[in-house]
Amino acid sequence: MYVRRVLSTALLLLGIAAAPAAADSSPSASPSGDSAAPTQAGTSFRTATEIEQGQQATASGSTGDYLYWSFPADAGQRPTVKATVKLPEASTRHAGQTWQLDVYDGLRRRQACQYGAQTRTAAQDAASVELACTLRTVRSWSETWANDPLPGTYYVRLTVTGLQASDLGLPVGAEVKVDSKDIGGSAAVDGSLAKPLVPGIATRAGKSDSGSSTAVLSSIEPDDGWASGWWSDRWVWTAIGGILAALAGIGGYALTRGSGRPSRVPPVA
Repeated sequence: MYVRRVLSTALLLLGIAAAPAAADSSPSASPSGDSAAPTQAGTSFRTATEIEQGQQATASGSTGDYLYWSFPADAGQRPTVKATVKLPEASTRHAGQTWQLDVYDGLRRRQACQYGAQTRTAAQDAASVELACTLRTVRSWSETWANDPLPGTYYVRLTVTGLQASDLGLPVGAEVKVDSKDIGGSAAVDGSLAKPLVPGIATRAGKSDSGSSTAVLSSIEPDDGWASGWWSDRWVWTAIGGILAALAGIGGYALTRGSGRPSRVPPVA
């Protein structure tokens, strides 16, 4: 009866502990509606168009242009950038085209893709080409010499890298969308940045005493703010491990203690 009561209490505690982990395991995209999505792209890092995760941004340009967007990514997220390029009419092209999608962090460090078609060559008669890049999980802290993704602003650059000179300047259309998967405590590390890794060039007018523009982190940030607290669902799984270890100890004791002194054995004087 005692063991049954202990097991019931432990199961109840497991359910309470697992609830926050289940709530935190959902994808962390926060679309604000396609109606508010940007319809143009920047032409450099400084003029990159800011987009939110979950938005599908569009832009028009010319073959040979560099198109730039930026988005915020927080610790524990694994961003995936997808881009679709609508190519010029096949009758106006003279050969195939090779397009490339690059992602940079706030320090302009090019980030490697875990998987995805980052570079693709479209045939001369192709109507569009699709590119994708899934980054490594954003970490809350890293060594200064490492190139790990860190919380802050990320830049997307889309451009053509291979085409005939006669095809330069032809009109193209582009669609870009960023989504993230929340990896959670499995990617947590012991440490955090004092501030998100941001470019340091974003400005906002009228925020200083003199009324001039001042530097800001980013005009777009995660819905819940940048991660800076101590909480991680690793605490949940640590608690679950402790409870399971306690249950194993109680079960082992219940199995090995026996039923007590047999009635035929006289008590010790």
